[in-house]
Amino acid sequence: MGASPGRPHLDAPRRLQTPPMDLSVEPTFLPGAKIVRHEMFRDDRGFFLEVYRRDRFEAAGLPETFVQLNHSRSAAGVVRGLHFQWDPPMGKLMRVVSGRAFLVAVDIRPGSPTLGRWLGLELEGGDPRQVWAPAGFARGFAVTGDHAEIEYLCTGTYNAAAESGIRFDDPRIGIDWPVAEPVLSEKDRRAQSLEAWLARPEAAHFAFREEAS
Repeated sequence: MGASPGRPHLDAPRRLQTPPMDLSVEPTFLPGAKIVRHEMFRDDRGFFLEVYRRDRFEAAGLPETFVQLNHSRSAAGVVRGLHFQWDPPMGKLMRVVSGRAFLVAVDIRPGSPTLGRWLGLELEGGDPRQVWAPAGFARGFAVTGDHAEIEYLCTGTYNAAAESGIRFDDPRIGIDWPVAEPVLSEKDRRAQSLEAWLARPEAAHFAFREEAS
């Protein structure tokens, strides 16, 4: 006689309970910016990792809710950035899916002890690390391989009326970009300086708060 509808077979194997994959968060010298490192399972087939898991993110003090996922592909030498959005405030969790890129986050929060300082990390596809930069940071990257595909998990949906950028080569910030001849969009080429941004009333949206770190 077959099993009753809706009930499991008595001889069905029990599902093994495996512990969640490890997740570590490394603070940086910029309050609020973090390096997220995921445990990666590798074998002769390739690899597997959990890019996002809500309960693990919450336990680690990371945002557990993201509302938009962006994916870009860029050619060698391309520099994108430095971009940010204040309404709704947008934090970004950035990873390199394929190729190689230098990811950058710049503190643009008025009153921050690290205002104008920047963090850079070169990653390639398959690296288990991600860069978390909350709202109040400008983000960008430079392609250091023959291409790069980047994904960003965002805490706010895109709003063209409340986003802006800062020049990638602003001397006050002084990013040491690892590309000799950067390829830029016209919009990024014409971006404002950090000083110009700080003079705008919208900059108050990013006023530094200790608890944000």
